[in-house]
Amino acid sequence: MPVALIIGASRGIGHELATQYKAAGWRVIATARKQEDLAALQSAGCEALQLDVTNPNDCASLGGRLGDERIDVAILNAGVYGPRVEQLIAPQESEFDAVMHTNVLAAMRILPLVLPLVDAAKGRLAVISSLLGSLSLRNSTHGWLYRASKAALNSVLKDISLQASDSICIAFHPGWVQTEMGGSEAPLTVTESVRGMRQTLADLSAKDNGQFFNYDGTSLSW
Repeated sequence: MPVALIIGASRGIGHELATQYKAAGWRVIATARKQEDLAALQSAGCEALQLDVTNPNDCASLGGRLGDERIDVAILNAGVYGPRVEQLIAPQESEFDAVMHTNVLAAMRILPLVLPLVDAAKGRLAVISSLLGSLSLRNSTHGWLYRASKAALNSVLKDISLQASDSICIAFHPGWVQTEMGGSEAPLTVTESVRGMRQTLADLSAKDNGQFFNYDGTSLSW
């Protein structure tokens, strides 16, 4: 039975990833911070692990808790948006720390621990990034702290891909999705976004390692 690891599965895209992979017959290991979210994941048939990605001890212990698992698909979904500003207003230090620790530092702590387990299965590793993190496609400044964090996450993913021996590592733009972060006006449902990302992951080949993709498999520029 193939194994999926979903980091940040309490709601939205992460929860949908966990439930879709479970419905497809996979064994799913999913993380969340709160006990009620862990209980909901367990009720959905997932193996729930408590993980606060901003807690260095939680991140450091993840490798030990996963042991010698062979992970066919690992997806780092945990992330926050931060201040929703339109202009170039400097964030408060606490805001900067919260966004960068969640979106970037957590990836730098967790991905090196997970990569060997994905390599062992010759699997796929993905981070949920954003089109807003693209430098070449940028045409607005709104949410510039979030943009900076996703550009940094893309850099982390690129470095991880260079260390991959048998796995394929990519960054995803999930689309503008109807989630708490995306809002109700977003054109894409969570189900559609996740279905597209799952298909894209399944269709990857070695040449795609270290690339940036839209949820539907369209290649994006950094």
